[in-house]
Amino acid sequence: MPHGRHPFTNMELMRMIERFRQEPRVQPPADTPRQASAIAGRIPRFVACPLIGWLCLVAPVELAGQDAPAKSIQAQRLAAGETLTLDGRLDEGAWQRATPITDFVMQEPVEGGEPSERTEVRVMFDGDYLYIGAMLHDSEPDGVKAFQRRWDQGLGTDDRFMWILDTFGDQRNAYFFEINPAGLMGDGLLKTGQGTSVNKAWNGIWRAWVDRGAHGWSTEIRIPFRTLNFRADSDEWGINFQRTIRRRNEEMLWSGHRRSQGLVRPQNAGKLVGLGRPSQGLGLEAIPYAIAANRSVPSGSGTSPNTAKAGIDLNYSLTPKLRAGLTFNTDFAETEVDNRQVNLTRFPLVFPERRAFFLEGASVFNFASASGPNPFFSRRIGLTGSAPVPILGGAKLIGRAGAQDVGFIHMRTRAAPNGTPPEDFTVARVSRNILRESTIGLIYTRRTTDGDSLPDRHTLGADLEMSTSRFLGNRNLQFQAFAVAHTDGTPGGSGTSLSDRSVRGLRLNFPNRPWEAHVSYREFGTAYDPAVGFAPRIGLRRLQPTITYTPLVTRSRFIRDVSWEYELEYLTDMDFVPLTVDHRVQPLRLRFETGDVISTRLLSNFERLDSPFDVLRDGQYVIPVGEYQNFGYRVEAISASFRRVSGTASYQRLGFWTGSKSDWNADITARPLPGVNVTANYGYSGVSLPEGDFSTQLYRLFAGVDLTPLVSLNFNVQYDNVSRIVGTQNRLVWIVNPGNSIFFVYQQNWLNPVQDRLSSLERQGTLKVNYTHRF
Repeated sequence: MPHGRHPFTNMELMRMIERFRQEPRVQPPADTPRQASAIAGRIPRFVACPLIGWLCLVAPVELAGQDAPAKSIQAQRLAAGETLTLDGRLDEGAWQRATPITDFVMQEPVEGGEPSERTEVRVMFDGDYLYIGAMLHDSEPDGVKAFQRRWDQGLGTDDRFMWILDTFGDQRNAYFFEINPAGLMGDGLLKTGQGTSVNKAWNGIWRAWVDRGAHGWSTEIRIPFRTLNFRADSDEWGINFQRTIRRRNEEMLWSGHRRSQGLVRPQNAGKLVGLGRPSQGLGLEAIPYAIAANRSVPSGSGTSPNTAKAGIDLNYSLTPKLRAGLTFNTDFAETEVDNRQVNLTRFPLVFPERRAFFLEGASVFNFASASGPNPFFSRRIGLTGSAPVPILGGAKLIGRAGAQDVGFIHMRTRAAPNGTPPEDFTVARVSRNILRESTIGLIYTRRTTDGDSLPDRHTLGADLEMSTSRFLGNRNLQFQAFAVAHTDGTPGGSGTSLSDRSVRGLRLNFPNRPWEAHVSYREFGTAYDPAVGFAPRIGLRRLQPTITYTPLVTRSRFIRDVSWEYELEYLTDMDFVPLTVDHRVQPLRLRFETGDVISTRLLSNFERLDSPFDVLRDGQYVIPVGEYQNFGYRVEAISASFRRVSGTASYQRLGFWTGSKSDWNADITARPLPGVNVTANYGYSGVSLPEGDFSTQLYRLFAGVDLTPLVSLNFNVQYDNVSRIVGTQNRLVWIVNPGNSIFFVYQQNWLNPVQDRLSSLERQGTLKVNYTHRF
């Protein structure tokens, strides 16, 4: 209901806020030396108390004694002249000489239990390749699930075998790989921090062969050493393995089987020993590509002539740990379209990066991602909205130098179709490992626009990540602090202070099971707008604690675990006047042994509106200034994805400013044959306001036909009743060999004016061929 009372009365919280209010704030002059001094002077005050507390709790643990001995697997070298016939069967004598590991431990459904099936893994190598062989025994081979075939497709539906390679042994970064019984291959780059991310946009050159039979299934895997960056002075890597038996929702690991550990935590990996210091060879890689396209705009300027262009990427390993790259005439013709969204909020939506050039190695540039300062947002380069801006070329440097992770990107764009002149973008990131699992780092960005209209815009940020997996014995604990500031990018200067153009925050995280909790505090200045970054909402202070309890249910044949959660978002302006206060309570979430999930949430929302809000940006539904308190609920059901037909459905009803809003979302996926996936999604929002009622509807249909793990055909259709545009994209991808690919993409958009027939807006067909040659 509108014009509600003050949304929160907890005296502890208010006393804490009052202490922050009384703390003097610095208003430094705008000259650069004093700005830097102000930042340096502010950070110690901001982080001192939490950091001292952290050191008292954790430093004695981090600096004490030796770890318990890690598990290890010995790599067996192939004899001179000896080769493997790679067909997935492991029937060569060489495999029998390699000592297998078999001591897998169950993570779910019984933590620490004996796996229901036996798994054997062997590792071999020669001068050029690392080989992994695995026997995944199954007493019910007809029950093995293998629906997916397309490279990097999610394997929540299938049996799978996964592994990581921590080639630097730093317990912070790793290469991630996975396969399924159909021969699908997936890979990515894994980075730990405040949460763990796997960047699956990285596509390494490697192969896997799979065999299925009465024994279950088995695989032979070949990974070129030239695909990996690693320490040249060490013959020991971190390694871990995980197997999923999907019909039982059973997870088993070789090392780190606890629910608070897992495959994506390199801290819990075992050791691969005996590699004998492999070599990357010359380390030079050339990837030329050619593009032919035709675009037609029937309602406008007609059909443009056929266009063709070529470009090249060059990559060179300066050291086994550091790789440099150059790109010329860069193009992203093969990129998938963004998923359509309908925005009923006051703030801009965030669309994820989909271009491979920026996604590969993107984890190096991660900066306090859980808190959202976003000093670097790669969609600012080469895109205006969703329209591409031509890129002349650029350079990239990714890898490690000593104890530092380093990343560098410089890109030069051509003049944009909207008249924006050519621009230069520079991004630099360095992060140094400290203690056992912690890091400290800096990020810098620069944006320069040709001409005299805008000054050069600089952004500088610093972050500290303190982590341990040994808190209270074997628990995880993480602390984060960050600060970012940028120069005044307004012609002639806007008169804003450094504090207005900065963001800073703290976060304490306890990511464990069954108890999980975090609390964060962030301040976004009123003029924070990094030129190569993104900040959807500014001028705020945000306190955000969350606590979750998810115990396993050991005495039920039907329920796997149950979960309760409470989350608070308390957001004020810079003068501590409440703007948004959200209470979200999850009274119950059940995950069944079948993999199905049902959950409920109770919602409370307070909003203070300082200026009128036009909901649809068309003048019809304008919300007046005022305070609004609303309540609601949400229910959701998710069916297990290993079924041939699965889906999700959710319903949410919540007050919406002066009225109410009901949201329905549903998707259903059918997998009639292995490699065939058809997904339909429907989203509906019905809004009732005193000014009138309206609804938004969004439809998506995706169909994928994966003939083999290397050949796929995808169809994507989207429509919403706000833009009234029907958009389609059809993609044929043929990976001739990993690194050598052919893409054919056809896109077309139609306008549906009210109830008339569709009229074509544009269509375009593009053929792209790329080839990788390693020297």
